[in-house]
Amino acid sequence: MVRVTEFGDVLRFDIATNLAGRGRYWTTCYLVGSTLIDTGCAHAAPEFVRVLAGRPIDRILQTHCHEDHIGGTWAVLRDRGDIPVFAHPGCVEVLDDPRGKQPLHPYRRVMWGWPRPVSARPLVEGDVIDAGPYRFQALYMPGHSVDHLCFLEPDRRWLFSGDLYVGGKDRALRNDGDVWGIIASLRRAAGLQLTTLFPGSARIPEDPHGAIAGKVDYYEGLGNRVLDLRREGRSIGAITRQVCGGPMPIELVTIGHYSRRNLVRSFLAVAPRVP
Repeated sequence: MVRVTEFGDVLRFDIATNLAGRGRYWTTCYLVGSTLIDTGCAHAAPEFVRVLAGRPIDRILQTHCHEDHIGGTWAVLRDRGDIPVFAHPGCVEVLDDPRGKQPLHPYRRVMWGWPRPVSARPLVEGDVIDAGPYRFQALYMPGHSVDHLCFLEPDRRWLFSGDLYVGGKDRALRNDGDVWGIIASLRRAAGLQLTTLFPGSARIPEDPHGAIAGKVDYYEGLGNRVLDLRREGRSIGAITRQVCGGPMPIELVTIGHYSRRNLVRSFLAVAPRVP
């Protein structure tokens, strides 16, 4: 399923797998001029290509390697020919061999599907892609994944943040997530004097700085509670129940790959005291 929304010069595509007639686990991509940022999941790729028909695309920027963000890249390239794809070096490796470099849990295969291999060019911190009237500066902002890039349009102060910023109050984390890395990257984003934040799976906030600051405050408050309880000698299970509440259906669906316990463990893995 694909929904299209226009935000001035930016087209937003919300993409999901159709399960039982409903879209599940939405991911967001953007088209800015002729630059496509992320491509959604493999299951929705044929529909996404149809929606993109007639729109110019000269390059693809990938925020990170997760299958719900790179799964449609092969289909866009098949439809458009040899246009360049840019990504973090770690993401380039995954794009080149998705099945070998990023095996998928069963739930990920069902929800999003396997990406197909494509070739990409590496970007590192500070690299700038010139794209007609737009520029996109690659900013390395890890935490959600080790290869996570955000893309800043420096003249307009737009930030395409991938999965760095997701709305709401998270109670769970992937088992490879780094919550302190997320906090550090959000703090960096908060200093960019943004006019608009374009997230990879959330609403576009009216006040980007307020939204980012609220997320940082939430994470830091949660982290301090986790650390305080650990100093009191509480077990990880007890901390999880007290800080993150009761069980979540997604924990069962993902067989623990995405869980409250992962979030608590990440807070305890590297534990600075937040002032």
